[in-house]
Order: sequence, then structure tokens, then C-alpha cells
Amino acid sequence: MLLACCTALGLLDRGDDGRYRNAPTAQEFLVAGRPHYFGGFVRYSDRYAYPAWHRLGEALRTNRPTTWDPDTQESAFVTADPGVLEGFWEAMFTLSSFTAAGLGEAYDFTAHRRLLDVGGGTGAFPVGLCRRHPHLRATVLDLPRVAAMAREKVAGLGLSEVIEARDGDFLHDERLPEGHDVILLSMILHDWDEGTGRRLLDKCFAALPPGGAVIICELVLDDDECGPAPAALMGLNMLVETRSGHNYTYAEYRGWLADAGFGPVTVLPLDAAGANAALFARKPN
Repeated sequence: MLLACCTALGLLDRGDDGRYRNAPTAQEFLVAGRPHYFGGFVRYSDRYAYPAWHRLGEALRTNRPTTWDPDTQESAFVTADPGVLEGFWEAMFTLSSFTAAGLGEAYDFTAHRRLLDVGGGTGAFPVGLCRRHPHLRATVLDLPRVAAMAREKVAGLGLSEVIEARDGDFLHDERLPEGHDVILLSMILHDWDEGTGRRLLDKCFAALPPGGAVIICELVLDDDECGPAPAALMGLNMLVETRSGHNYTYAEYRGWLADAGFGPVTVLPLDAAGANAALFARKPN
């Protein structure tokens, strides 16, 4: 029965000899050691995300996450099993790599020289974008334990001369690192409430030189808040996993950017697991 289900789902192929083998999707994403191994995310979902969704009614009644206890814990990642957490970050690198490829196709980084990836995890966006644009240099800003993983990942890919991972806390640090002409916020703003998002955009504006750009890469809701489904579902996932996260609309992001001082917003549609759009705006000269 299990083999029949896995075959029907496209995870296995049944040969003429009656034996089952990994289908291409399983071979690429579900075999440990492969470049795009995604098993860590499956384990994280099984241990933490799926049980939290089973308590969705509780989350809706209390407006509190069910993945972790905000009264006693900093976040779900504090109590997560270290092995599961390591696999989760590895899977996030894979997910972000495909989203970075979509952003690289939608937006031309040729005019930029230095990229700051705020909350950039293990560096998937800088890796993909710097490989696509060899002239580009990048900085990943994240918490010390994550920045350490980013340095290890970047070193393993032979990109330490191109990509720097810097310890920092974009929520509590007074300023973001300067010296960059483009700042990326990829799947960051949906983790926080509106006030936190606005403050972060103010920090981006202050850190950029005149003519510098900010890019918001997210699953963005339509202005009527009726879809698309991936953005709406991710918004509900923010309820069960964060204190105050929310997926926002194009109009909301336009308003935040304008209030921070940025110029007109350009929307670049994306077709990726991690984002359906990138919103681009410049700091006036």
C-alpha cells in the first residue's frame, strides 16, 4: 500500500521487473547527501509544524503560536532538536536557492556592487546571486549561531572571498551595516508585526546611500486579501509559528516603503516556492 501511494505521488517508479526505484523528484530531494536534500524540512514539519496546525483552532482563539510557548520560550528554534534544526536550515538553503534563481531572472543586479541580505540565514541568496553576477559582493547579516552556519556553507562552496557573514540582530541593533547599495529582505517581514516591519525599513533607508535600493521578496497577498493561496496559507502559518507574523498585501508594502522615504515601487512577479513577488524601490538621490 505504501509503495502504491508513493508511486501515485510521483516519488517512486515501478519498473518492468516489478521493482520500485526512486523517481527523479525523490532522487533529487529525499536522498541524504544530495545537493538539494529536503529531508530536514520534512522532519521539522513532522515534529513541529504539523502538530501545531492540528491545534489551529486554539491558535485562532488565543492569537498565540502553538509551535512553542511564548511565555517561556524565545522561539520554536530554541527548543527544536539540534539535529532536526540543522536539517531545517539545510532545507531552507535549498528552498531559498530556487527562490534566489527566480529573483535573479526577474531583476538585473548588474548595476549593484554590494548586497546586504538581512536575516539571510545560511546565505542561499548571496550564493546564487554572486554566482550569477561575478562582480557582486555580499554580506549576510544574521544571529551569531546562524551566521556561523553561513560562514561554513560559504567556505564549503569556495565563496569566502565573495560573501561575508556578519553577526548581528536586525531587530535590536540600532543600525544596519552600511556600505551596500542594495538590501534584500527575503521572507523576513512576514515574521513580524507592522510596527517592526516599518522600523526595519527605516533602518534600511538609513543604511543605504542615495540611489540605493531595497528589495522585499515575499509571498504577497492581493490587496483584497483573498489570495493567492500560498500567501494566504503562509499567513496562517505565521499565526501558529510566530508571536505576531502576518503576510501583507502589495498596498501595505507600498505604504510602508513610501512612509520610509523610498521612491516609487516596482513589482516583479516571481514563480517560486518562497515568493510570488519582489517589490523594488530606491532611496532618492
